[in-house]
Amino acid sequence: MKYLLASAAMLAVAGPAYAQQISLKPVAEARLRYEHADQDGLAEEKSDALTLRARAGLTASSGALSATVVGQGTLALVDDYYDGVNGAATRPIIADPENIALYIAQLQYRTKALTLTGGRQKIALDDERFVGNVAFRYNGQTFDAVRAELAPAKGLKLDVAYVWSVRTIWGFQGRGARQQAVGGDNIFANLSYVTPLGTLTGFAYLVDQDEAAVQAFRLSSQTYGLRLAGAQSLSKAAKVSYQLSYARQSDYHRNPNGYSADYWLADATLDVRGWKLNAGYEVLGASSGAPFTSFQTPLGTNFKFQGWADKFLTTPANGIRDLYVGGGYGWKQLGPLSGVSLQAVWHRFDSDRLDQHYGNELNLLASAKVNKTTLSIRYADYDAKSMATDTKKLWVQADWTY
Repeated sequence: MKYLLASAAMLAVAGPAYAQQISLKPVAEARLRYEHADQDGLAEEKSDALTLRARAGLTASSGALSATVVGQGTLALVDDYYDGVNGAATRPIIADPENIALYIAQLQYRTKALTLTGGRQKIALDDERFVGNVAFRYNGQTFDAVRAELAPAKGLKLDVAYVWSVRTIWGFQGRGARQQAVGGDNIFANLSYVTPLGTLTGFAYLVDQDEAAVQAFRLSSQTYGLRLAGAQSLSKAAKVSYQLSYARQSDYHRNPNGYSADYWLADATLDVRGWKLNAGYEVLGASSGAPFTSFQTPLGTNFKFQGWADKFLTTPANGIRDLYVGGGYGWKQLGPLSGVSLQAVWHRFDSDRLDQHYGNELNLLASAKVNKTTLSIRYADYDAKSMATDTKKLWVQADWTY
């Protein structure tokens, strides 16, 4: 019913768009990946997965109106791993269960000043810390939603979405705390303005997670904050980019835990003639008083943050402070390869409360593109101190896009 109402409302706005000629654009992409995980403390300490994902669909457009339908399927060619929903958790998790699903099913009306999107869609806001697509995992996170993006003046943008279902990375076999879909009345709102220092964004995320689905996690929350992201040229060959964020989160709707916690981010990158140097400090704070809880980001693309070993997808009760430094170098062209990039990042993880040193992590990445295929090798090494156990992960991946 919600799909029908959303589509009907958009058709009423679009009106004359149907009178124009319809154009068709195919959607096709594939990913082949080998992932290895070695984690101490389990009965079987190693997992190996060779997986293939394919997506195919079609976008039909006429003037300002378009409709997109994309299906996806995930197949495990080598399945010596625990996928999070099947089998016993006696070996490291690799969160790519086999799946077949309707990935995108949306109707969109788009003009220079207004974009309306209804149906199953991708939503990735800002750096995806709070709302994202989780594109690294095979069954990317999408949203059953109605979204409006309004640009009434130069540099000014309002982005508001109402989401009634979150389609998770766990696929059609998801269950328990790892549901295929989590319902709730979610509201995402961003108001941004481009200033000389960068884009200043005020945001509000009201996350309503179905308590029956997430059970003890109690992830319903309301988050309000500000973010500044910009870049400045230092010379013809050098520039610096930066991000500053602050947010305050508290319990919302049916969450039985009364709490409030803070989020901070300061990040800067210096880019000089292909070299990149990066440093940052991110805090997902712990609340004061009982019950102890902390700042959570259940709808974010959390793989992008706090190390690729995925030790902190759920923030510990005592919060987390992530101090990181990194660097890399890139070539526009290197023989038959384009967009060649080498990166390294080191993290130190500490608690926000009680002065605990959780551990350290090293991340390495090499990537390049050959025609329509992107190749990458990624490595993560988590050295545990007081949180979780030593873990090493390796990914070898090829992505093809039509």
